[in-house]
Amino acid sequence: MRSRIGLQAMDRIVVRRSTAMRDPSQTMISPSAKEVFIQGLTSDGRTFRPSDWAERLAGVMSSFRPGGATPGSHLSYSPWCVPTTINGTKCVVVHTDLKDHNVMAWDFVMNFARDNGLQIVEACLVPDMPPPSAPARQAP
Repeated sequence: MRSRIGLQAMDRIVVRRSTAMRDPSQTMISPSAKEVFIQGLTSDGRTFRPSDWAERLAGVMSSFRPGGATPGSHLSYSPWCVPTTINGTKCVVVHTDLKDHNVMAWDFVMNFARDNGLQIVEACLVPDMPPPSAPARQAP
């Protein structure tokens, strides 16, 4: 429950599913999902180790990107597989375009989550919005 509540409380994340997929063997992703979050929490709520697992996974996936691998692309993360931290929990945001580009790469990431008992949530990142400007004051 901790992960679901934490994600719904975030301003920049919209959870598309009411509950996290607690059983990693049930990694059915709805066809309308655009992003899934692999959380660094096991199905029993423990923090997944090693602490840099998200960066390692995203690093392995760095060559899977729009337009394919290019010289030096291994030096940056793919936009389809990005590590992040949400409410102090390491996560990897995986875009479903990865599946359309290379189904074996998608399966690798989903099997990594399943094999390690990690929680998966369908969600999407909402871009930061600039703060609203104050209304102009009218002269009396």
